[in-house]
Amino acid sequence: MTQADLRTRLEEARASGLHHIARAQDLASLEEAQVRALGRKAALSRARSDLRQVPPEDRKELGRLANEVHAELEAAIAAKRATFQAAFMEKRWERERIDVTLPGDAPPVASIHPLTKTISAFVDIFVGLGYKVAEGPEIELSRYIFDALNMPPAHPARSPEQTFFVGGRGVDVCLRTETSPVQVRTMESQQPPVYVVVPGRCYRRDTADATHVAGFAQIEGLAVDEGITMGDLKGTLELFARSFFGDELDIRLRPHFFPFTEPSAELDVQCFVCKGSGCRLCKHEGWIELLGCGMVDPALLEWVGYDTERYTGFAFGMGVERLAALSHRISDIRLLWGNDLRFLTQFRGSG
Repeated sequence: MTQADLRTRLEEARASGLHHIARAQDLASLEEAQVRALGRKAALSRARSDLRQVPPEDRKELGRLANEVHAELEAAIAAKRATFQAAFMEKRWERERIDVTLPGDAPPVASIHPLTKTISAFVDIFVGLGYKVAEGPEIELSRYIFDALNMPPAHPARSPEQTFFVGGRGVDVCLRTETSPVQVRTMESQQPPVYVVVPGRCYRRDTADATHVAGFAQIEGLAVDEGITMGDLKGTLELFARSFFGDELDIRLRPHFFPFTEPSAELDVQCFVCKGSGCRLCKHEGWIELLGCGMVDPALLEWVGYDTERYTGFAFGMGVERLAALSHRISDIRLLWGNDLRFLTQFRGSG
């Protein structure tokens, strides 16, 4: 092979490589052009392999030319790659550009759960009347749940079919079925006067439906002092009902039975939708059953060591879910425990 032939092949490799590099339209095609110009099977690589076939006196000059062509092709590839990368980054910056002068997207604002709002509204009313908030354990001794509240061993509430006992049948520790034990513990810890309101979680073996759940919230109230009468109970509950549901609503007490109050009653509030004329909410009766109440049984006062000749008291209690369902027109209390944001966001900002 002559010097002229190899020089021609090197110049043709230069021209061919620059041509393929110039035609590249993106990084992928540039990689193909690089293989064609500098790959092992490229014209330049083959020409460099044939350098050993030329006379030794010509090999140095042709080797220098081969290195020059290789360097020129590498420089052209690097320049083309830099151009593509600059264009890519320019498009990316344009796509991802943020105008920092624009107001940002406000994060979702959380809201208080409707049950929590209901408890707070209830408690606020009674705190305004001078009551204090009392709390107690959710896992409780049977003596505070049943014995202190006049429930004999055969009472249905003491059955494992109705109460969650901790440790099995016959064990005297269970999940509290109501917040009444907190009233008993409060009276054990202090002498009258006692004015407390007791919110908290309770548990019963109820089958979940539109009006029942196994774990629910309850609020109870207790007042023990000298001279407490049924009239005080009615006046207190009337103030509560009007504060919570409407200033012009009336209430009524219907005789009932609870083992821990005597006399006992159910409190009905005049329907706040139809004002007593009858509608779907009150089942066309004009009244809505709200809570149970009554005068504290003297046996309970004696159980905590109070002088029943000197002190009397009243108590009342109801489910928070019922309060919330009535005030927000909710037909199924299970919705309150579903944690479905589509439902809960309806009450954002509501009272």
